[in-house]
Amino acid sequence: MKQMLTFAFALLCALAMTAQAQEMTVEGVELPGTIKVADNELSLNGAGVRSKWFMSLYVGSLYLPQAFDSAQAIVEADQPMAIQLDIISGMINSENMTEATMEGFNNATGGNMEPIQDDIDAFMSLFEEEIKEGDQFKITYIPEEGIVGFKNGDRIGTVDGGMDFKKAVFGIWLGEVPAQESVKTAMMGGE
Repeated sequence: MKQMLTFAFALLCALAMTAQAQEMTVEGVELPGTIKVADNELSLNGAGVRSKWFMSLYVGSLYLPQAFDSAQAIVEADQPMAIQLDIISGMINSENMTEATMEGFNNATGGNMEPIQDDIDAFMSLFEEEIKEGDQFKITYIPEEGIVGFKNGDRIGTVDGGMDFKKAVFGIWLGEVPAQESVKTAMMGGE
C-alpha cells in the first residue's frame, strides 16, 4: 500500500510538472515548454505580447527553474532564468530597441542608473546589429557568470554586473514599473 501511495504521489508530481511546462503559441510564435540554460532546465512560466500604438512588437516569455510567488522574488532570485523576446514586427529596429531598453533601465532603477552605467552600456551592445522581424533574443541570467545574451541562438555577449545589474535587467519586464503591465502579468502566468 505504501508503495502504491508513493507511486501515485510521484505520478501526480510528474503530471503537475508537465502541465506547468507546457509549450504555447502566442501571436504565431511557438514557445517550447522548457529550455536549457547552462545545464539547467527552465520551464516556461508565461508569455505576453508587447504592443505600442495598437501594434504588436514582440512576444516576451519568461523561463524559470521553479514557480515563484511574486515578480519581485524573481527579480531578486540568484538562480538561472531567462527572458526570451521574439520580434514579430518590422517596426522594431536597433535604434528603437535601444531607446525602449534604456527607458526600461531608467524605470527599473528608479532613475539611478549611474552605479551600473558601465554594465548598461555593455548590455546595450547586444542590440547594436540590425534587428528584423523573426529575430529572437534570449536574455539569460547564470549565477557566477552574469547576464548572457543570445540572438537567434548565437551567444552575443556577457555582462558580469553582479546582482544589482541582474535585478535591473529583469526589472525591465518584472519590476514595479514594467515595460508593459499586461506583459508582466502574462509572464507571471496570468491572463
